[in-house]
Amino acid sequence: MKILQNIIDEHGFDRMLSRLAHEILERNQGIDNLAIIGIRTRGEFVAQRLAARIADIEGRSPDLGVLDITLYRDDVRQHLRQPEVRVTDITFDIADKHVILVDDVLFTGRTVRAALNALMDIGRTRSIQLVVLVDRGHRELPIRADFIGKNVTTSRGQEIRVRLREVDDIDAIDLVSIED
Repeated sequence: MKILQNIIDEHGFDRMLSRLAHEILERNQGIDNLAIIGIRTRGEFVAQRLAARIADIEGRSPDLGVLDITLYRDDVRQHLRQPEVRVTDITFDIADKHVILVDDVLFTGRTVRAALNALMDIGRTRSIQLVVLVDRGHRELPIRADFIGKNVTTSRGQEIRVRLREVDDIDAIDLVSIED
């Protein structure tokens, strides 16, 4: 895997999260009836950071949860090994809430579709709004993000690599080549 371009460095990452937090608050007119749910794994950490930013701005925290979509993925049957199912951690009622669903990269839309199905099994929300750090295009399903950190045009031979300090000890977003 070859890094083609550093799209966002640590300082840009920090600014992007602040902007996204403000956009979420503006659209939702504060945090009343708001919940933030991150898609495991990287979406979980981004959601935690957005919730912390929002708490800094508003003086109180929105509900925060984590969604595991392993069994909702449409590609789980294609793999021969047993999928690793982790815990969904949503300790509040999502009924009638405005849910902010968080993921790192929006690509084909299949991960988001799986997350929507999982949320619908948990409860009936008032609305679901999608936040992604990067929208790279190439959609296979009619899904779009409501809040986007950065739009990046990619080819099929490229990927977006999101690095988070919780996992990788650094915050960065890179465009990488997956072709030899």
